[in-house]
Formats: sequence, structure tokens, C-alpha cells
Amino acid sequence: MAEQSSASTSKPWVRWQDWVGVVLGAYLILGTMWTSTDGAAMSVMIVLGALLLIASVWSLSMPDSMTSEYSHMLLGVLLFISPWVLGYTEMTGASWTSWIVGLLAVIVGAAALPEANAAHRGIAGQH
Repeated sequence: MAEQSSASTSKPWVRWQDWVGVVLGAYLILGTMWTSTDGAAMSVMIVLGALLLIASVWSLSMPDSMTSEYSHMLLGVLLFISPWVLGYTEMTGASWTSWIVGLLAVIVGAAALPEANAAHRGIAGQH
């Protein structure tokens, strides 16, 4: 029974947490079209959104990669603190978008860690 669970978590392109990461990254990039931003806010939203999207696709294609899940969490933290660090807290829409997407990126990255760890151990045990 445990073998089936481990096999299902190591199957690429199925983990819901990584699909949420793809949606969050795309939303962050596209959010610059309807959210009032300045140069710093727009740059952060586009760059970190693209990196989150890339890390999520990486996680989807390689479900045993622990590094990709940690990168989701790191990008989420960077996104969450960016309104204060780069000084765009007065832009309510951009700030709230950064805070919410950043928090969700950390949550889904942390939620995927147990499955990624199980897949990683299952593959490592076969070598």
C-alpha cells in the first residue's frame, strides 16, 4: 500500500500544489495589467512571478526535487517582504497582491514538501 502512495507522488505533472504555483506565478505576472504599480512593483511582480512559474513547472516535471519546493517558499518570502523592502506599500493593490501570492506560495511549497520528500526517498532507495 505504501508503494502505491509513493509511486503516485513521484508521477510527473499531477501534484496539485505545483499547479497552484503555476497559477500563482501567472496571476502575478498578469496582475500588473490591472493593478496600479510603479517600476519597482511591476519589476518584482513580473520577475518573481516568472521565477515562481518556472519553479512550479520544474516541480511538475521533476516531482522528486526538494530544491524546487524550497524555491517556491523562498520566492514566496521574497515576494511577501518586497513591498516593504522596495517601498511600494502605498500602492495597495500591488502590495496586497504581493503579500497574498507570497503567502500562498510559501503554503503550497510547504504542502508539497512531504510528497517531494517521499518521492525523493523512493527514488534514492532504488539506486
